[in-house]
Amino acid sequence: MGLTNAQLREHLDAVADGDPVVAAAIERCGYPEERIRPIGYRTLLRTIVGQQVSVASAQSVWNKLEAELGEDMHARELLARDFDTLRACGLSRQKQGYARSLCELVASGELDLADLPEDDEQAIAELTRIKGIGRWSAEIYLLFAEGRANIWPAGDLAVQEAVGRLLDLPARPSEKETRALGDKWSPYRGAMAIFTWHTYNNAAL
Repeated sequence: MGLTNAQLREHLDAVADGDPVVAAAIERCGYPEERIRPIGYRTLLRTIVGQQVSVASAQSVWNKLEAELGEDMHARELLARDFDTLRACGLSRQKQGYARSLCELVASGELDLADLPEDDEQAIAELTRIKGIGRWSAEIYLLFAEGRANIWPAGDLAVQEAVGRLLDLPARPSEKETRALGDKWSPYRGAMAIFTWHTYNNAAL
């Protein structure tokens, strides 16, 4: 399960105790709300469905898939459908390839989402075996579904922009720079990532 509101406050307070810049930002912007997603392949499938389309379009495709595959949307059910059936649900050829990659790994037992490695980098490596799931998507899954406390999606543009504003940098830091800048917030970088999204659209920062 993802980080709860109580955990977010606890982790951010721990960071703020040693970082007056973060403490001041929390004072101005308040605490973020929890972002929790279910553990399991449906959350990753939903990530694939939502890539490069609007929220409304993704929801429309998801509703059609659910109607076709059943509410539980078992991996084997998707694998049993042909190209035209999934195309009618709104899945492009590329996304069908990604979805089948996910479902094949899950159905075969090669990928056990209930038992990913405890080491974050090893877990990311497992998840990125799925076609269409890059490092960012893997990190988001581990943060929102599993609530891993030290995940830091430094490749996220909003995280980079918010870190730049927070630290009053002259320009948005690169992914490499953002990853390095986040080191000082370990082992609570997950809460800081959620805080950066919270501050990204907040005029107080």
